Amino acid sequence: MDWLKRFFRHVWMSPIIARRAFSAETFAAIAVAVAAGERRHRGQVRLVVEPELTSAQRWNGRTSRERALEVFAGLRIWDTEENNGVLIYVLLADRKVEIVADRGIHRHVGDARWRAICKEMEHHYRQRDFSQGSVAAVDKVSEELAHYFPADANAHRSQNELPDAPVMLDH
Repeated sequence: MDWLKRFFRHVWMSPIIARRAFSAETFAAIAVAVAAGERRHRGQVRLVVEPELTSAQRWNGRTSRERALEVFAGLRIWDTEENNGVLIYVLLADRKVEIVADRGIHRHVGDARWRAICKEMEHHYRQRDFSQGSVAAVDKVSEELAHYFPADANAHRSQNELPDAPVMLDH
């Protein structure tokens, strides 16, 4: 029966609903938070919102975690110099948040801390506070990165390795 509920949540999800939850103003606030965080650390943070899965993905039973891993690989978040990229993935129809962290940062932080950040984000989302929930999660991920990969004032990174702007995936 859960598969039927999931099916309808994905069918009813529309770009209009997704854009209402994650407006241009919300995306701008997230981008500002990512850029501010990355001035404090050497890591890279990406936030990706996917309104719903495709019919094939649902039919195959794809979980939010499996999809987050695909997005992490597809956007090459793993391809940072110090292996410290972090994906915050939101599957809106399933009301799920996943954090996928590259091995350089994950070995220091671990699953329990990432899961706690996800739960806090999901709490904000249940209150329909997508902007504050997203910005708070970016800030908490940045705190972890700043602790283990603090910005080096003497180093001159030539470029931001990944874009700061969040992404809305469309099918």
